Amino acid sequence: MVTSTHETSHRIFQDHPEVLAPIFEALGLPPPAKADIVPLTPDATELKPLERRVDTVLRVEPSEGEPPFLLAVEAQTRRAPDKGVNWAYYVAYLRAKFELPVLLVAVCRSRKTARWAAGPFECKVGPWSSQITRPFVLGPDSVPEITDETLVAEQPALATFSAIVHSESRGIDAILNLLAHGMRAFDVATAKYWSEMLEVGLANTPARDRWRELEKVVISYFPGRGTVFEEAYYDGEAKGEAKGMAKAVLRLLENRGLAVSDDARTRVSDCTDLDRLDDWLDRAGTVEQVEELFDGMPDEPQEEQGS
Repeated sequence: MVTSTHETSHRIFQDHPEVLAPIFEALGLPPPAKADIVPLTPDATELKPLERRVDTVLRVEPSEGEPPFLLAVEAQTRRAPDKGVNWAYYVAYLRAKFELPVLLVAVCRSRKTARWAAGPFECKVGPWSSQITRPFVLGPDSVPEITDETLVAEQPALATFSAIVHSESRGIDAILNLLAHGMRAFDVATAKYWSEMLEVGLANTPARDRWRELEKVVISYFPGRGTVFEEAYYDGEAKGEAKGMAKAVLRLLENRGLAVSDDARTRVSDCTDLDRLDDWLDRAGTVEQVEELFDGMPDEPQEEQGS
């Protein structure tokens, strides 16, 4: 079934070929930024009324004289009994139609699905195999987690794709928190573009709820001002932002399964210091206990504690 999440997992290759970097590295080819990559029709339907459609098909012209080839990208969220047959058909059909070698790439968020998708899928009679299909899998074990904030600003497509692939991994909280920080370098339109693409790609996973809380903060940034929020905010607007950030901190802690005491909840909710809340938001994605959130921090000013 075609869903927005499914579409995001493969269409990102059409608009942002730099996401193909792990594949090019594994093949020993120059970076995809130096290659000429052109989307082709994904339709693999014959004259008979049987529709077959590859998710994304790209014609790749590597640099430095390497021969061209096709990339057939399939987003796979779970095992499917008919995929082995369909994938073999896609490879054979595209090879015959375009007279170019074909690399089939399966994008998987689950390690279990990724292991299955690697095949091999054989067309076999007795001991003899007439055809063997071995997809190249982009999954949690082949796509590195984003651990450097600067990479988010330099390669937002790869960072976003990595977060989608690792959406079911244990480290997704830290990855999303890092993405939220890295997106501060973007202008508002760019931040919204990548933030929304990530939200769609994370659909149907618990990580989506965590990102939606962080997303509210991401799109409120005013990059280039030296502070998290524009200094010209009026006091009432700043208090509203503080409430939103406090809610994001608490929601992130709760989604990670951490017990939030009444005292900690009050301390976060009553805080109006945006810099302090920003620091708590950073820590909320990595602390093991809620109390660690406040380690090494001076007490809040009296006016923040309420009366």
